[in-house]
Amino acid sequence: MQLATQIIGLVVAVLVVTGIARRFDWSPPLCLIIAGVAASFVPGVPAYELDPELVLVGLLPPLLYSSALRTSLVEIRANRTPIALLSVGLVVFTTFAVGLVTWLVIPGLPLAAGFALGAVVAPPDAVAASAVARRVGMPRQIVRVLEGESLLNDAAALVALRTAIAAIAGSVAMWEVGLDFLVAAVGGVAVGLAIGWAAVLLRRRLLDSVLDTAWSFVVPFVAYLPAEAIHGSGVLAVVVSGLVLGQQTPRLLSGPSRLASRINWRTVQFLLENLVFLLIGLQLRRILGEVADSSLSAWAIVGICAAVLAATIVSRIVWVFASALARNLLPAWVYPWRFSAAIAWAGMRGVVTLAAAFVLPADTPERGVLVLSAFVVVAGTLALQGTTLPRLVRRLDLPAPDPGEDALQQAALLHDMTQAGLERLKEIRTDDDPPDVIARLEDKQAYRSDSAWERLGFASSLQETPSAAYRRLRSEMLAAEREVLLTARDRGTVDDEVLRHVLDTLDIEESMLEPHDEPTRATAADLRTPANTAGQCAHLADPGDAESTVEGCEDCLREGTTWVHLRLCLTCGHVACCDSSPRRHATRHYHETGHPVIRSYEPGEDWRWCYVDRLVG
Repeated sequence: MQLATQIIGLVVAVLVVTGIARRFDWSPPLCLIIAGVAASFVPGVPAYELDPELVLVGLLPPLLYSSALRTSLVEIRANRTPIALLSVGLVVFTTFAVGLVTWLVIPGLPLAAGFALGAVVAPPDAVAASAVARRVGMPRQIVRVLEGESLLNDAAALVALRTAIAAIAGSVAMWEVGLDFLVAAVGGVAVGLAIGWAAVLLRRRLLDSVLDTAWSFVVPFVAYLPAEAIHGSGVLAVVVSGLVLGQQTPRLLSGPSRLASRINWRTVQFLLENLVFLLIGLQLRRILGEVADSSLSAWAIVGICAAVLAATIVSRIVWVFASALARNLLPAWVYPWRFSAAIAWAGMRGVVTLAAAFVLPADTPERGVLVLSAFVVVAGTLALQGTTLPRLVRRLDLPAPDPGEDALQQAALLHDMTQAGLERLKEIRTDDDPPDVIARLEDKQAYRSDSAWERLGFASSLQETPSAAYRRLRSEMLAAEREVLLTARDRGTVDDEVLRHVLDTLDIEESMLEPHDEPTRATAADLRTPANTAGQCAHLADPGDAESTVEGCEDCLREGTTWVHLRLCLTCGHVACCDSSPRRHATRHYHETGHPVIRSYEPGEDWRWCYVDRLVG
């Protein structure tokens, strides 16, 4: 009963502190650490001991696995050089740099113990940096690099820590260090691939969403434990298995299974990652008790902690800018100096650092001071870098992801998907298929594609688009339908199983009606087609350069009808309305004249469309 009460108390504290932090736009990890520190000195609060085994085996695998499921393997490959430089090169550099500083500032400390602390503080947190990056609107390329780094750096740091601990007990040859890294990498990748593909084969045969989600909770532990048993990297095995499953999941699972898995894993990740920050704060009283046995003075300990924190921060800055200066030798690192500055400052530490500190053997010289230094690095980087990173991003004027470009990519993708669906419908339809069903399917496909195109130019449109009107009206209809269902439930006139099934269908439809964030652009730059979305054909290569001064659809103005968005024919300069408009004059103009390319005539947009080859450019 006491254990259950303590667990509930921790979860409630996490929910309350996180809710308050989000309400005032504070850093939730930092607030949780502060709350934990304060609670650790309150009489009667249990002494929660952060067991390293609990963190490294019980908490780290599911956290890394959850992140790996949402990480694109394609993006990892595209940014492999920067990610490798940060997740391996920077970890090794930080280990040596912090280790040397620690050895210099702590009298009589073995160099191997200094390197052990360097390995402890080397890996940035897997959550804090990317969470801040997404909240402040960093360029997505930076976010992908930070996420890739956080997935892989723990493996290198833990191997370095294992080697340093072995060196504390005796001498370790360089060839043994290299062999240890090789065995950890090869073993971790091999186990991760084996478990990942085994999970793919298993989940392909599971039709029950509950069973599938339950098995997904087992996978990270099944990957971690065997890899550690063969002295491979369990962390690397978890990440590889997660990347494999994340890449294959869209082909494996049904829609309901994917929705259930996504929501369940987001909930688990939220609770675990915030719980560990609270537990970090609760460790301070325990750490100070161990430091009390040190022969060093209080001022000396303060200086040591400050030196370790400074060395940790400075070593990342030096490594990132040195890598940027070597871009001629490393062409894959092509970021501007502003990007490098943001990456260099996004080095917040977290739970792995403190858990690894507790792994240090009990007979390590000045162990209490080393553990306290690790705590100061975690709290200091979260307080110093975590709170100032948003301001730095704004000061550097980094280009945030453009919602308009996102909307254009989505519209182009949905258009291609819609065409593929219609082509398949033509292939499989028979004379026995009801014409009204075929028409309904075609209308639904057209609505999905048209609603995506409607989001473009939304900021300049003064009228409600058809898809927005549909969402508004259908939402009201669903509310009325739900009231009828609840009335039937309260009267007991319909079986509960039937009620739940119908309610599920309403919930799924309502979730599909949720409006996306409409594109808004704070700058006057034109919305151009992103390079990875743009197609190319002869018509787009030479589209024409016709212009116009007309302020509306020429045909709609003549007929007295309305339009949603405007398109400009680049051959003759004719201005017409889009396919979401009732009359679809732009498409009609193409069929009448054969002029292949139109350009958006909305303010701030410069993307083009080829009717012949169905490409956006």
